[in-house]
Amino acid sequence: MEWLNHMFILGVPIIEKILRPIIIYLFLIIGLRVAGKRELAQLSPFDLVVLLTISNTVQNAIIGEDNSVIGGIIGATTLLLANMVLGRLVFRFRKMEELIEGKTDFLIQNGNLNKKVLDHEAITEEELTMAAHKEGYKTLVEILEATIDSGGRISFTPKNSVLIEIRQAELLERLDMLTKEITSLRSDLSRNNPSEPG
Repeated sequence: MEWLNHMFILGVPIIEKILRPIIIYLFLIIGLRVAGKRELAQLSPFDLVVLLTISNTVQNAIIGEDNSVIGGIIGATTLLLANMVLGRLVFRFRKMEELIEGKTDFLIQNGNLNKKVLDHEAITEEELTMAAHKEGYKTLVEILEATIDSGGRISFTPKNSVLIEIRQAELLERLDMLTKEITSLRSDLSRNNPSEPG
């Protein structure tokens, strides 16, 4: 029956089992935030090795000297609850979302490369060009805007689509003006020829 004790009796105080996962969870959130958005979206082999090593390293910090099933359940539950609470806080307080996850930044704005953001995110022009190729663009010249979101995803807005939208808006304005003019002309005709049906 000693094995049952080993499985289900905690080897450390319950408060320690709760605090350890919370501390590691907060540390990893801050660490990933400092590492930059690019690290979240584009993992090189080196980044993958680091993440695997980190997971193994923090495992010991989370469980401490306790390998019991109950301890594992408490640790996992604490992590899930911490994640849920943080998710709710981020949803309720948008400023907190920007603080934790970062904000969307322009890599290309109005057709111009934003060198400052590219340097900050450690993205070269060649890497951005490769990302654009994957989305079907031949060169960066075709792109009006490129943004990197808090998850590290890069989105592109082509120059053509903006021009099409502008032209569509102009056409709609002209149609609206023509409709008003036609309505006005019909109204004038009705007043001038009251015998004819309007």
